[in-house]
Amino acid sequence: MLTRRHLLAGALPLAFHTPLRAQKRPKIACISTVFFKYSHTQHFVDRFLEGYGWNGTHHRPEMDLVSLWVDQVGEGDLSRERAKRHPSMKIYPSIAEALTLGGSKLAVDGVLLIGEHGRYPRNEKGQRQYPRYEFFQEIMKVYRDSGRAVPLFNDKHLSWNWEWAKEMYDTAQELGVPFMAGSSLPVTWRTPPIEMPLGAKVNEAVSVAYGGVDGYDIHALETIQCMVERRGEGEVGVKWLQAYRGDNFWKAYDEKLWSHDLMKAAMTRSHNLTPSREGFNDIFPTLDDMKRLVKEPIAYHYEHEDGLKCTMLLMGGLIDDFNFAASVEGRSTPLSTQMYLPMPPRRTTLANFFSPLVNNVEQMFLTGKPTYPVERTLLTTGLTAAGVESLFQGETRYETPHLAIQYKPTKESTFWRS
Repeated sequence: MLTRRHLLAGALPLAFHTPLRAQKRPKIACISTVFFKYSHTQHFVDRFLEGYGWNGTHHRPEMDLVSLWVDQVGEGDLSRERAKRHPSMKIYPSIAEALTLGGSKLAVDGVLLIGEHGRYPRNEKGQRQYPRYEFFQEIMKVYRDSGRAVPLFNDKHLSWNWEWAKEMYDTAQELGVPFMAGSSLPVTWRTPPIEMPLGAKVNEAVSVAYGGVDGYDIHALETIQCMVERRGEGEVGVKWLQAYRGDNFWKAYDEKLWSHDLMKAAMTRSHNLTPSREGFNDIFPTLDDMKRLVKEPIAYHYEHEDGLKCTMLLMGGLIDDFNFAASVEGRSTPLSTQMYLPMPPRRTTLANFFSPLVNNVEQMFLTGKPTYPVERTLLTTGLTAAGVESLFQGETRYETPHLAIQYKPTKESTFWRS
């Protein structure tokens, strides 16, 4: 439908692509920062080239990955070896040529944008400046020049820069690009395999995870968001966020800024909770244990437009996975689960949690319809940037009127139950 935004922007939706299920062996392109062992690019590319375990069998995607462009090629690069092993995939010298297969018009039916890993600078806020926005702009130029749009998947959050992320979203909307983004957390296994009831009244939510700022915080935020977006009539956006680290984290804990009961409920779902003591007595950590084990605690505490308060806790040293708990009206105990990422032992095998993410991307490529709303990742991108900004501004409260993002969740759950 032609909207006022299209008219104001001077842009029209591009020709809608044919759903790929009606085509013979659709062609896919991958635009990547770097391709080395255990990089995100390897996890995606190898699954499209060679298949992966799915629902008790070996699954091969109903499409061909035919072109690859890699920004940084250096020691440990796998792109040349993969192209030699799979002659149907060709490496191109530019993004445009990878999308046009060396011609003048778009010649593929779907695009992977994997802007993770690589030697890219950090800014004064500590954000790694991955060029996802820059790659996206080059992809959109080919779409515009060709008068045709095909599905696009962007790995992880949209950009380190909020304004750029919003522009990516707006551009995709204006040009009619089927667009998905995000991480594995919302679609991986859950233990136990539960879902937030659609329309539930959520009073408070907490995630307890590990990792650092501008890298793992996006995963922990998506852990929360894929659950709480199912409340009430859907997501209504976030109005402010405040981050805490170090001593201020523990002061916020003492002030019960977030529920200790929910924090504990999430921690009990962990498969990697560090034992606070040996023996047959209770190994659950006390406050002193947590302070001893967690060297760099981080919290993002924020409020949605409807009053729901959520808290993301990064507690590396105590926790080594991603866990969620919420207080839900009508339940006497917290609703809690772990977004299960079966990490490869010492990174000697492929991370299996990429399989459900790749499968969701496949479905979008085949049908032309995202399996979950990109607005979720737009919101978690903004929350990640807001957390970084709050920390940079001395852990002050950061107002987020720009995150008044409204959307509806999918009725059916998209996490992997098999």
